[in-house]
Amino acid sequence: MKAVVRHSGNMSFIGKSESNHWVIMDTTKKVGGEEASVRPIELILIGLGGCTSVDVISILNKMRVKLDKFEVNIDANQAEDYPKVFKKIHIEYIFHGKDLKKGNLERAIKLSQEKYCSVSAMLRNTAELTYSYKIIE
Repeated sequence: MKAVVRHSGNMSFIGKSESNHWVIMDTTKKVGGEEASVRPIELILIGLGGCTSVDVISILNKMRVKLDKFEVNIDANQAEDYPKVFKKIHIEYIFHGKDLKKGNLERAIKLSQEKYCSVSAMLRNTAELTYSYKIIE
């Protein structure tokens, strides 16, 4: 996989990879940015959420599980010193639907976290990853 990141002024950058979609990045005013877009470190958490969500939905689709809505909330703590890597990350999976079987949901999450999600696998090298889920009928 390849990617390109281009400086677009001040502390703003644009980047794209093989999917050919541009992402805008900026940083805080404290370090010269304009806070006009997502910070690069935030993209890591968004990528984690996207990666595990794709896995979970794909697995549940194969199980023919019907959801009304699905989302993940991610809460992360970074090290205080540079490089400020993530030290703890908690993923909360939220499933909306009727008659959802806990076993199916737990299996989908476990497969994502232990086998399929490459972002989780990378982050696990520096951070303690935990997860939970809840069902909203």
